[in-house]
Amino acid sequence: MSFLRWRRQGRRVGVSLLFVLVGSGLWQYQERQHRDDYAWMGVPSWESLTPTSFHRVLRNEGYLVGWSDVRAGALWVSYQVEAVDDASIGSRPGFKADWRTLWPIGTDSYSGSGYDRGHLAPNYAIAAVHGRGAQVDTFLMSNMSPQRPNLNRQLWQRLEEAVMDHFAPRYDRLQVVTGPIYPENFMDNALNRVGFVEIPEAFYKIIVSPHPESPRALAFIMPQNVQGNEPLDDYLVSIDEVEARTGLDFFHELSTTRESALEGAVQTQGWAIEQVANRPGRFQ
Repeated sequence: MSFLRWRRQGRRVGVSLLFVLVGSGLWQYQERQHRDDYAWMGVPSWESLTPTSFHRVLRNEGYLVGWSDVRAGALWVSYQVEAVDDASIGSRPGFKADWRTLWPIGTDSYSGSGYDRGHLAPNYAIAAVHGRGAQVDTFLMSNMSPQRPNLNRQLWQRLEEAVMDHFAPRYDRLQVVTGPIYPENFMDNALNRVGFVEIPEAFYKIIVSPHPESPRALAFIMPQNVQGNEPLDDYLVSIDEVEARTGLDFFHELSTTRESALEGAVQTQGWAIEQVANRPGRFQ
């Protein structure tokens, strides 16, 4: 009798393990599919593993987040956009806490700090390309980073508008990776926080036209202390400089030759950035 009971229990365990394996395989397949949809040539990774470079990948509708539990903020956000004919989007959603961040970062965590809840994956672009569900996900607090108002509401917003209104119509689709930059010495900034969230000294945005034979890229680094009306092209840098400032490795699935060509220099050919460098923002 005990032998029969053991066989039944063994069968149950075997069935349970089978469900776990199948479920895990399906999850991994979905994860891989999302990464391919939102991250061209690999999700950003660390140049060397340290407490400040280690991060978890959070999957959202329309974008991915590289979340740092040490910084209590995203190290990068990755998404793809394309030109859209109908640019109308739904009403602005409310901010939402994200239980996956572990730290209790509430929707009112920035109140009275002098910093805006700055979107990394932008509300407008994600909503226009990926739909309402993705737009709602952009209001997760894991997608926010402390930004000074002049940066968030002017210069950064102008760059986000240029991506959708100017760069996207020039190419079939764009890969965008964006995030904060912190001081090189962690202890110099460790206590400079809004609640639990460490305050960056600057922000980067990398925009790639991922043509398989000849990809092109622009990269920007914008400090917190801008006035807001500066020309966008004042902040052009190479991707190599962004990697040096962040400790991240972008597009590491490219061959060494193509990665060096894409990342090693500032190349503005084909982007016509001079047409939008001084264009005022939509809401100014």
